[in-house]
Amino acid sequence: MSENKTRPTESDVVEFLNNVDHKTRRQDGLTLLGMMKEITGEDAVMWGTSIVGFGSYHYKYESGREGDMPLVGFSPRKQSMTVYIMPGFNEYESLLSELGKHKIGKSCLYINKLADVDESVLRRLIKESYIHMKETNSYSAR
Repeated sequence: MSENKTRPTESDVVEFLNNVDHKTRRQDGLTLLGMMKEITGEDAVMWGTSIVGFGSYHYKYESGREGDMPLVGFSPRKQSMTVYIMPGFNEYESLLSELGKHKIGKSCLYINKLADVDESVLRRLIKESYIHMKETNSYSAR
């Protein structure tokens, strides 16, 4: 079974964000960094080469695959800003309806730019999902 390639690294988060080519994504990344640090009370850690994460939890699938992932995080991708809402979105339909312009995947919230969404709703979504993950998973602060 292959190992998870997304692991915590010693890379500097601010340096990574300052090197994002897309000006809006760079600024939005720095804003999300501050927002998530404030919400979680944790320091940011680079996971792999492009994910900024806060805290971590251990997962194990029925297939036997297991690993660690951040409780909450984001990545300034080329197409959009990806915010990782690890429990998925089933419990957050009402918040999503208030959020503004976005798309979702299984655990990914895709935002073109933070100006497209209601920041207070985004904060609530991040906080609620972070608390949910801490309460329902094997958690460790990084």
